[in-house]
Amino acid sequence: MTDRYAVFGNPIGHSKSPFIHRLFARNTAQALTYEAILAPVDGFAPALQRFFAEGGKGANVTVPFKEQAFALCDSMSEEARLAGAVNTLIRQADGSIRGENTDGLGLVADLEANLGSLTGKTVLLLGAGGAARGCILPLLNAGIGELCITNRTQSKADMLAGQFAGHGKVTAIAMPELNLAYDIIINSTSASLSNELPPVPARVVGSHSVCYDMMYGKETTAFNLWAKAQGAAQVMDGLGMLVGQAAKSFALWRGIEPETATVQQALRASLASS
Repeated sequence: MTDRYAVFGNPIGHSKSPFIHRLFARNTAQALTYEAILAPVDGFAPALQRFFAEGGKGANVTVPFKEQAFALCDSMSEEARLAGAVNTLIRQADGSIRGENTDGLGLVADLEANLGSLTGKTVLLLGAGGAARGCILPLLNAGIGELCITNRTQSKADMLAGQFAGHGKVTAIAMPELNLAYDIIINSTSASLSNELPPVPARVVGSHSVCYDMMYGKETTAFNLWAKAQGAAQVMDGLGMLVGQAAKSFALWRGIEPETATVQQALRASLASS
């Protein structure tokens, strides 16, 4: 019987995960199906349990269920534990559920594929929500020199910096007090979804800076347009992160990590023609 996988979310119709994983399966000659499942906002756990009871092997989880999925896991990775959320579930042979968070791993994979080693890089992380939390440990494990977190609500940035302080050099600085240009600036806020910008001073962008927006779309995001105007050396959007985190999930399920470049190209072309 063909192995069955799915992504759970609400809403879910916009998800690119089925497109990505079907290409992964074709490119790696893996026999599987992958579908999008709309779970009720108050009924995620029963929907997931039904999926596994019917033979599901693994699942991805997107908003608003990542924290609920975290609570349902019998075991999890360190990335998932520190993120407080999971985006990948694996049904083990004994029926237990293991949780993983591959979002940050996908971000790091995309950065390294385009920039090379991150060792010693100074990184400014804009935002202190779930998207930020999920990428901190993978960035520190990649060998960056320093991570600075900044957020509209300073207390949230302080809390994150304190939580990860034992894993590397992590600081929290209020946005108005930022006065250095960073090697890499990552926008984890959702501001670009509404064509807005986080209130970060332009002086954080130097001629050497690479600016990365976790959001993506058919057009260049508002943050990346701003970064270009400030003279950034390079801008990147979150499409590579999306494909990268999916590749990490696929590898956890199937034991083979798929190539991502051609899938990114196909997804970019699909967006451009939509």
